[in-house]
Amino acid sequence: MFIIEGIKAITEFFGSAYRLHSIYHTGNLPANFEDTGTNIKLFEVNQTELERISTLQTPQDMLALVHMPQQQHIAADALRGQFSLLLDGIQDPGNLGTIIRTADWFGFDKIICSANTVEAYNPKTVQATMGSLARMEIFYTDLAALIRSANLPVYGALLDGESIYDIPWGKEGLVVLGNEGQGISAELRSFVSRAVTIPRKGGAESLNVAISAAIFCSELTRHMH
Repeated sequence: MFIIEGIKAITEFFGSAYRLHSIYHTGNLPANFEDTGTNIKLFEVNQTELERISTLQTPQDMLALVHMPQQQHIAADALRGQFSLLLDGIQDPGNLGTIIRTADWFGFDKIICSANTVEAYNPKTVQATMGSLARMEIFYTDLAALIRSANLPVYGALLDGESIYDIPWGKEGLVVLGNEGQGISAELRSFVSRAVTIPRKGGAESLNVAISAAIFCSELTRHMH
């Protein structure tokens, strides 16, 4: 199971594909929480108890335990006719959470991660998604094998590619974003059919991967409509 904290984030999981196990609260439950169905256990706790079970410096008024979904296999056929985000070795839970939240904003419903990407159910990741995890399917798989079987254009976020604003995107493809320090692994780089760069105007050495993901999502969405 994994933890979500705060009434707003917990509410997002009602009616989602995720199954809530229990809710721990400090009293004064909103009316819609009483009607969550009998299979969600409700526990009233005091502030001290909440502080002990919370992962936050300043606990919110409520915490829930949610069942982790069964790890699904992602079939290459499911990737056709759309753009999919592939994350290669993302290490920072805050970055992954922000990418999930951003992808949800732009209408993506799944993210595919390499096995060495940080866990989506890490408390810091969950917190950074601000409830967007409820609408997102997260897959962990061998990205090289998936790319091989998908037979789709592969766009890699790299420093030495064409400008993101000049790419003729087409209607489908895989967009690979790499590790915060190392970028895309050498293994996956060999599959990249088009290297894509967010043009730099100033002096910063690099862009945060979650910011890069936002710019890619924005451009892809613009071209899909």
